[in-house]
Amino acid sequence: MKIADDDLARRAQRLDWLLFDCDGVLTDGSLVYGPEGELWKVFHVRDGVGLKLAKEAGLKIGILSGRGNAALEARAREVGFDALIQNHHDKDAAFTAFLEEHGAVPERVAYAGDDLLDLPVIRRCGLSFAPADAVPEVRQRVHRVLSLPGGRGAVREMCELVLRARGHWDQLVVHLLADWR
Repeated sequence: MKIADDDLARRAQRLDWLLFDCDGVLTDGSLVYGPEGELWKVFHVRDGVGLKLAKEAGLKIGILSGRGNAALEARAREVGFDALIQNHHDKDAAFTAFLEEHGAVPERVAYAGDDLLDLPVIRRCGLSFAPADAVPEVRQRVHRVLSLPGGRGAVREMCELVLRARGHWDQLVVHLLADWR
């Protein structure tokens, strides 16, 4: 259910939160286990930069994941996530709890998900995204399918789309580009 750029911009202006699934969005969805059975996750550095720029622009960022582990908690601390909800397979109930805990309303939340368990949140949020490699049922129902796959820059792409739509991107990166003009 792709929306036009002007509708995306209108919805982006109202956002308070960017909320993300972890496996398949912040990561490529692979589950890698260490020799002691610990779960390892790989995150893309550019996604982290996009998230930090979103925070700098005044947006809050959060994770809503069906799984949880120490690697996810470490990444959440490093990037400075404002909410970390993990080990919730019923994402509809977890989203409701998130909204209540943070005094948020669904229309002011953008969500990125990649699989069937994400559909209840995608249905309720104000703006929805999916990585390029999301399952077809999700790609068909989000407002925008990103060009990059999960764990490979999709989160950065989403952050940049939202920040550009809000008119914040140029002011956030102007100091980095100053010497190139």
